[in-house]
Amino acid sequence: MSRAKPKTEWAVKHFSQANPAGPHQGDLAALLRRVADSVEALGKVSVQDLVLHTEVTADGDWPSLTVYYHRHR
Repeated sequence: MSRAKPKTEWAVKHFSQANPAGPHQGDLAALLRRVADSVEALGKVSVQDLVLHTEVTADGDWPSLTVYYHRHR
């Protein structure tokens, strides 16, 4: 009879980020740079997933990114 391996559990954290509302809110390259800076500021983490959302507003598209990550121990 084989023994089941114990499950390893860890918490996934997340944050969402967008550019400020206004004429440059749709600048995806700027958003990616902002998110990269935010991930770097977290320290040693592993990013599990990135989800891009786009809201349509009167000022045009307004993308945001949700970053799912976990911290290294």
